[in-house]
Amino acid sequence: MSRLLRYAALGAAAATVHSALNARVLRRPAAAPPPPAGRVAVLLPVRDEAARVEGCLRALLAQTADVRIVVLDDGSTDGTAAIVRQTAAGDDRVELVTGAPLPPGRLGKPHACAQAAARAGGAEHLVFVDADVMLAPHAVAACVDLLERHGLDLVSPYPRQLAVTPAERLVQPLLQWSWLTFLPLRAAERSPRPSLTAANGQLLAVRRDAYERAGGHAAVAGEVLEDLALLRAVKRSGGRGVVADGTALATCRMYSSGPALAAGYEKSLWAAFGSPAGATATAALLTGLYVVPAVAALAGSRAGLAGYLAGVAGRVVTARATGGRAWPDALAHPVSVVALVALTGRSWRARRRGTLHWKGRRL
Repeated sequence: MSRLLRYAALGAAAATVHSALNARVLRRPAAAPPPPAGRVAVLLPVRDEAARVEGCLRALLAQTADVRIVVLDDGSTDGTAAIVRQTAAGDDRVELVTGAPLPPGRLGKPHACAQAAARAGGAEHLVFVDADVMLAPHAVAACVDLLERHGLDLVSPYPRQLAVTPAERLVQPLLQWSWLTFLPLRAAERSPRPSLTAANGQLLAVRRDAYERAGGHAAVAGEVLEDLALLRAVKRSGGRGVVADGTALATCRMYSSGPALAAGYEKSLWAAFGSPAGATATAALLTGLYVVPAVAALAGSRAGLAGYLAGVAGRVVTARATGGRAWPDALAHPVSVVALVALTGRSWRARRRGTLHWKGRRL
């Protein structure tokens, strides 16, 4: 057991060193990006977003870049469309489109994004934004600049994730931590391997020609994690893309309570690891690296303590690189991992029982 604990401590330390290296090479946006040379369309799919769409849209209207904004209302029943009309009244940059009914075999988000992209006119760059995202005024220009400056076809600047409740603070930081810790960012830009992919559809910019060459959202119409699937499609078609630092560009509070967070992760975590075997292997690896050493440390193991501290250090590195809260939240990293494993199990159970739903639709 002591040998296994030493291996676990070394593994956690190596992962933390890798996260620190990734933090140094992470693509970061310019603070004062130049205006985009070509036309840009910002695409905002919405479904029952009355509580959030006004703030999001006002931030889009305040962009320094000259943009065309397409809001695709995907069957909202809570007055979302009326709020969009009121917020954008008299502004010809905004087009509100009523979405077509969802065809069999398709999921709502990619279907809505595909319809919005079809209304983008002659835009050379497409920027997809979710309604729970608040953009800084230079965000769209910075997204396009990231594409141009680094020769990328798709870039996903990861918004700073706002976490307020204990459940959010426990789980949400694992989003950035996961790819900073385990994804080799420079290799991921070029590799078409599906495993070397991270993206976040909350904010995603893509060259129009690369988007169409990859088949657009129509090519990923049945994918729950359509952001990952789209980046993989772009790479398969010869493009380059990667996740980037969006801390200075956008903020997002995905869930406002523990139950909402659990429901959100339930609908998508099953798709994150490829298969039940992949999910089990990932859960075993994370438990071995970050939970077992912490338990052993409580029993007085020095190797366990070293492993626990290495995991905490990795969380601190991630928080400082992505605008998150380091202390005291990082100290609960083993509990965060246990929560993620439990949410993954819950997601797979719901998947097998056929009970997955999101925003009134069965998945």
